[in-house]
Amino acid sequence: MAHAAPLVVHAEPWINFDVGLLADRFWANTINGLAYGSVYALIALGYTLVYGVLQLINFAHSEIFVIGVFATYLTFISLGFEPGAIPNLPIAAIILDLILAGLVAMAVSGLAAVGLERVAYRPLRRRNAPRLAFLITAIGASFAIQQVIRIWRGSNPEGTIRLLPPQPVFTIFGAPITNLQIVIILASLAMFVVADQFVNRSRLGRGIRAVAQDPATATLMGVNRERVIMITFAVGGILAGVAALFYLMTIPQGAVYNGGFLLGIKAFTAAVLGGIGNLRGALLGGLILGVVENYGQSLFGGDWRDVVAFVLLVLILMFRPTGILGESLARSRA
Repeated sequence: MAHAAPLVVHAEPWINFDVGLLADRFWANTINGLAYGSVYALIALGYTLVYGVLQLINFAHSEIFVIGVFATYLTFISLGFEPGAIPNLPIAAIILDLILAGLVAMAVSGLAAVGLERVAYRPLRRRNAPRLAFLITAIGASFAIQQVIRIWRGSNPEGTIRLLPPQPVFTIFGAPITNLQIVIILASLAMFVVADQFVNRSRLGRGIRAVAQDPATATLMGVNRERVIMITFAVGGILAGVAALFYLMTIPQGAVYNGGFLLGIKAFTAAVLGGIGNLRGALLGGLILGVVENYGQSLFGGDWRDVVAFVLLVLILMFRPTGILGESLARSRA
């Protein structure tokens, strides 16, 4: 009687450790990580602004970002762009369309953030609700907005619309740098500078820092606390709208109802990594997170990209619980 040959299964290793691939793609991963990190940083600014003023972790901020993503996508549709089609337009017209879509996303996300504050958080403040109530409300609002978008647009991702296809412009140590990466990194840095100068030098920014430092004293000195809170949410929403445009430019199929879940967690991680409540820490944390997760993807494999990002957070907080910079919004200086 013949015996069957034993079945041999050649299983793939559950984790790679490819130092050679990391070395080969070092510069490409660095630039790509800075582009992704710029998007994380813009969303993280919304988390850190609200936390600095209200000591509130606004978990619904990720859905404000998703609202901006859909506002951008529907603006593209309204302008006549069709999913899957490559636009045959001059570069000047494409740039104008991108700017218009960005402005719409900023307005819609800003208004949505202000509406969220009025509906979900303001009634709790008037009743002097405990912080746990704010946290639960933020999580509930996040799921509620998410499901409303799902009912409205369905569960499947929207079609792909790419207005600005990535084209190599120059190389750094053999790594191609695309027009898309240049635009996202430089525009994100410009938005950060505007937000930083607004908080540190404008009259409204001084009001934000005053409320962050001592709400009661700021109110006695004539600062309208409710107005400051509204502006804080609006600024965070506007920055999330900008991030939504850059996100769709990078991932054209990214318009989906739950698209903000993982991205929102990463942005919050970036805020904590740099120092929650610190604007410059949010930028630094976002850039570091984007770069490190790209390095981890090459070193350990694509499945470990998200794991590497959160392991980095744990390691930083073990040795520096306040984050890398650790300075609060209340103590920030120009």
